[in-house]
Amino acid sequence: MNTIFKCLGALTLLGLSSLANAFDLQQLSDQLAKPDVIHGHFIQEKHLRALPQPLVSKGSFVLAKNHGLLWLLKTPLQQDYRITAKGIARRDANGWQLLPGKSAGAEQNRLFLAVLQGDSSGLQRDFELSLSGDAQKWKLTLTPRSMLLKQVFNQINIDGGELVNSIELLETQGDSTLMRMQDSTSAQPLSDAEQHDFAE
Repeated sequence: MNTIFKCLGALTLLGLSSLANAFDLQQLSDQLAKPDVIHGHFIQEKHLRALPQPLVSKGSFVLAKNHGLLWLLKTPLQQDYRITAKGIARRDANGWQLLPGKSAGAEQNRLFLAVLQGDSSGLQRDFELSLSGDAQKWKLTLTPRSMLLKQVFNQINIDGGELVNSIELLETQGDSTLMRMQDSTSAQPLSDAEQHDFAE
């Protein structure tokens, strides 16, 4: 599960100086920040050097502006996570339990939330950013600058259009993770249950 968040980790990104007449980081940031709520499904493939086949997990997610991210793992096991400005919480029989937040993994988890929301506040401090394409089809490459992130990642690739479509994490040890976001829609408001999950 840490990998999801390591990965979900990669991304606060978007606020460098604009390039004239080109799709730039500020425009991408504005585009990703537009929707109030995004619902979708994900498939995550974790490729480990020691295993011939990737480890695959699937589930759904809810991203809500000013609230955070619900990451609902369905297979191979069922587990719900919530990522907000307060940290990462996991749901158990007694409700949401905040996980320890002092680790490098916790920092990376917040980065993922920031990318999906188009938060431009911090990424350029930790990553070299390279953007290509246009508003309908773009690719963002993150190369770590900070020593902490260099120990974990060689590179992070994010592809998208109106929303983020996929996130690929290339780790220093030779492992990699590919996360594909599917059926994403910004047409649906938060349900009562989802509002309750964010409010707890």
